[in-house]
Amino acid sequence: MKTNQPAITARNLTKRFGDFTAVDGIDFEVRRGEIFGFLGPNGAGKTTTIRMMLGLLQPTAGEIEVLGIAMSNHPERIRPRIGYMSQRFSLYNDLTVLQNLRFYGRAYGLENDVLEERIREALRMTNLEGREHTHTKDLSGGWRQRLALNAAILHRPELIFLDEPTAGVDPVSRRAFWDLLYKLIAEGITVFVTTHYMDEAEHCHRLALIQRGKLIAFGSPEEIKRNVMRGQVLEIAPDDTPKAVKVLRAAREAGKLPLDEVAMYGPLVHVTGPEMERHEETIAAELRRAGIEPGEMAIIEPSLEDVFIACMR
Repeated sequence: MKTNQPAITARNLTKRFGDFTAVDGIDFEVRRGEIFGFLGPNGAGKTTTIRMMLGLLQPTAGEIEVLGIAMSNHPERIRPRIGYMSQRFSLYNDLTVLQNLRFYGRAYGLENDVLEERIREALRMTNLEGREHTHTKDLSGGWRQRLALNAAILHRPELIFLDEPTAGVDPVSRRAFWDLLYKLIAEGITVFVTTHYMDEAEHCHRLALIQRGKLIAFGSPEEIKRNVMRGQVLEIAPDDTPKAVKVLRAAREAGKLPLDEVAMYGPLVHVTGPEMERHEETIAAELRRAGIEPGEMAIIEPSLEDVFIACMR
């Protein structure tokens, strides 16, 4: 095996369902030993792309190589070398943690001492020791995700696909889950992950953004911020955030303000556009005319969420 080969190569990857094109001629490459993030809104084509890379769907056009092997030629040679964790929890709730791991381990062909040693290692890595005899249904969302990850890596895959693995999990558990992913990277496993959380996307080595089946941005988080955001981001802390967003969007539509995007970030408003520092006073005046105190205003570095919203727009 050539260690300098990409883990995944997709060329002109396309999938159509009748007249609907779910994935539209995308090209990307995933390096070995990296966390590669695949971002996009619901219906963008993320899960369809993963299913083609797993050999579960046949592409309408294009090619996929996984671990140096063409998926169209020898999917049976690839599957033992990869792991998959779906966005929907798929383990058995009426089995204990240990019973689930033994079931999935045997499904991967592991037996006897090798299986038991892999289970001990997995439990230790994910801090599930002491919960071996807990029924899966009694675990919290975060522990269930750790268990699902354990089941996906028992056979020590070279590449693991994670489809929105932390959806619905609390922030502390999400952070712990990502700490586990970095442990996998340290062991040489490549991770391909889809997520809706921009804070998680910041932790990826490289990203691809997909919308309506098309790839619209590619690179490291820093490269995407630098190449996609053409303007500046002005952060505003008004005393009435929802009303401020409504007023500024109306001013944009009326041509009063040269704004590309107006978005709410909790109690704050992010306004993007060219040379925003020149328009701070005009924006403040527009808000005050509507009875809104603009509060603190400052030009900030764009977050990945700012970039994502700009790309989706």
